[in-house]
Amino acid sequence: MHSVSDTELNSATPSQQPIDTEMTELPSEPPQPQNDDVTMSPENPNITNPQNSSDSSSEQQPQQEEENPISTTTQQQQDPNPTLPRKRRRRKKFFTELTSTTSLSKNRKNDVAKDCDDEALIAISVGFPSDTLTEEEIEANVVRTIGGSEQSNYIVVRNHILARWRSNVNVWLTYDRAVKSIRSEHKGLVEVAYRFLIEHGYINFGLSPEIKLMKFKSFDGIERGSVIVIGAGLAGLVAARQLVFLGFKVCILEGRMRPGGRVKTKKMFGGDGDEGLEAAADLGGSVLTGVNGNPLGVLARQLDLPLHKVRDLCPLYMPDGKCVDSEVDSRVEVLFNKLLERVCKLRQAIIEEVKSVDAPLGTALEAFRRVYKVAEDKEERMLLNWHLANLEYANATLMSNLSMAYWDQDDPYEMGGDHCFIPGGNETFVRALAEDLPIFYGRTVECIKYGSDGVLVCTEGQHFRGDMVLCTVPLGVLKKGSIQFIPDLPQRKKDAIHRLGFGLLNKVVMLFPTNFWGGNIDTFGHLTEDLSMRGEFFLFYSYASVSGGPLLVALVAGEAALRFEMMSPLESVKRVMEVLRDIFHPKGIVVPDPVQAVCTRWGKDQFAYGSYSYVAVGSSGDDYDILSETVGDGRVFFAGEATSKQYPATMHGAFLSGMREAANILRVAKRKSNSSTQFNTTKSIDEENDDLNKLFVKPDLSFGSFSALFHPKPNNDLESSSILRVKIGGAVSDSPSLYLYALLSMKQVIELSQVEGDQNRMRKLSRDFGVSLVGKKGLCSTAESLIANIKLCRPELNEAENGPVHGKEILSDTMEE
Repeated sequence: MHSVSDTELNSATPSQQPIDTEMTELPSEPPQPQNDDVTMSPENPNITNPQNSSDSSSEQQPQQEEENPISTTTQQQQDPNPTLPRKRRRRKKFFTELTSTTSLSKNRKNDVAKDCDDEALIAISVGFPSDTLTEEEIEANVVRTIGGSEQSNYIVVRNHILARWRSNVNVWLTYDRAVKSIRSEHKGLVEVAYRFLIEHGYINFGLSPEIKLMKFKSFDGIERGSVIVIGAGLAGLVAARQLVFLGFKVCILEGRMRPGGRVKTKKMFGGDGDEGLEAAADLGGSVLTGVNGNPLGVLARQLDLPLHKVRDLCPLYMPDGKCVDSEVDSRVEVLFNKLLERVCKLRQAIIEEVKSVDAPLGTALEAFRRVYKVAEDKEERMLLNWHLANLEYANATLMSNLSMAYWDQDDPYEMGGDHCFIPGGNETFVRALAEDLPIFYGRTVECIKYGSDGVLVCTEGQHFRGDMVLCTVPLGVLKKGSIQFIPDLPQRKKDAIHRLGFGLLNKVVMLFPTNFWGGNIDTFGHLTEDLSMRGEFFLFYSYASVSGGPLLVALVAGEAALRFEMMSPLESVKRVMEVLRDIFHPKGIVVPDPVQAVCTRWGKDQFAYGSYSYVAVGSSGDDYDILSETVGDGRVFFAGEATSKQYPATMHGAFLSGMREAANILRVAKRKSNSSTQFNTTKSIDEENDDLNKLFVKPDLSFGSFSALFHPKPNNDLESSSILRVKIGGAVSDSPSLYLYALLSMKQVIELSQVEGDQNRMRKLSRDFGVSLVGKKGLCSTAESLIANIKLCRPELNEAENGPVHGKEILSDTMEE
């Protein structure tokens, strides 16, 4: 997955983001940015710090009911003749471009209204509507009656709390601080809004030290059921962290030997001695597409990462290396936009007349191109094909696969602000999110069984039991049928999986001895005469400013991406080097061979089978919603970018989907706890393991996360059996831990204790001893007999007064062999 479905880079404030889908005459070029500075937060530049707002100002908020401060935040104004620079990256958007709006605080009667406007802007940037409730809020019953003054006051309170936390995302916003500046008669709304925002992950999320510490314990002290998360990508990691905070016992099953999924950073090396080169390359998701409201932008602020704005300048080169004539370039771009506009008007007419009709976007564009005789000149045709390749890059598929009716359905929700690179790669986020979570790598899920008594997740040779399961695997894996669901998924969901598209984007990442392309650009493009290969190396990204070395990435989109997977890496690198030398040799610039090169093959990756989702012909945005629906009466949940109607094909879409499903799991757990269908798995697990926990209060040997109980023989026979227990997770005090077991000889336990580091011990356990860790129920009869003998020799440990059990056991008997 690359990172983004929206392509127009917009440095406007949240209030300037396009949310109106009415088609009007297109400006010839994209909007003019104000400057190159990276906006690190979604706040309006004029916003005042909520902590500095006076109590008297806050107390006046409820008096603004008749003059709703929210309703004006989406008043969009259009300039028919904006001044616009050229922007190339992933041009997908063709809705009317919007220019500067008048200040929302203009002609306000007092500062309270201005503060409310600023806070509303922040809420809009995060994804809340201006003057209505979200479906999540309605489902959570945040107000007694939809519409009216209570809803208006709730929205003001919710926006205030959200803005207050966003003013300092490194600090935990307590209820007491949130309620401090609200009038007493509205404190009930504060309690409702605060709980909603914290349960749904809109505030107090992320990776600052204070927040990480607070998130590793139940926020309300209630221990809930157990959840198995399938996939350690962004959606799975975010959901797992939030579920722990919500009081659930969690473990993650990951088929790869690393976290991150389609977000993968490759460390590249070259050269010798003091002149050795090193760089970090994102092979999958790479660009933060709009930092305003983006949760990944929040993580970057918390980790103090200096973002690099992807600069707009993108020169295009002909096959012979000549720079494309600027007048021809501008003319073709205008024509390209007008073709898209014509298609949009056509589809509006078709949808209004016959709602079930759809057609390929590529077919419609080609028809209009011929009718209006656009780009009949050779150079113009190559330029048009470059724009079409860029569109295929944006959607990870061929134009012939895209739905004319709904291919851009997510445009109204795009994040505002700059598009940015993360220095050192996005794995920085992944490593921090995975820290202290119980993740089982190398566990490829084959089957998910679910019913009234819980779920059973089957991997090769192991079974995991829990109350619920969250499936975050890519759409490509669901399409492939790699995971069997028992009972089968509802036909409605299977149809949505079939209709939605899952496309392909590949990259050639090259580390060079020098930066021969120059440091003043982040992108440049290449044209080709071959229509079928227009997406081959059509766009180059320079990572020299953020990767640590002279790194260049060539993109392969459309039909070329499919053919690319059939080529050898050597042939691929040879072809891209020919393109680079055709561009730079005529300028007298020597292009050296790369010191290291990597070619991606996302289509052949068994844990992805592609890059990211798109709306195929016959599909619509509704299929994203269907894919996100829970099945099995609240047993099986789904997350990932392909379950996000608003933000598909993006890293932040995956992140937000994980938060969404954590809240859904909490809602279902609460509903079941209040009904006759209550979760009882955890209770039986705790009771069954209580005796074993007591035995391990005083182990015979303890080292790192390992502890052991020896056979109670007086002669200490080294070949006698022992019970080994390993603690997974729970590095933070009061955080949940997972305990797994194995049957070893005393000699093996002693050998294991002499190995340095838990990772090396785990490696020795599996590779040298050939032993797999299992849950309590997975222990064989010999182990159960040994436990019984130890209990007989330690009767005092069965008494309650021997002290509390250390740690919280989660899913301890959920793994069987």
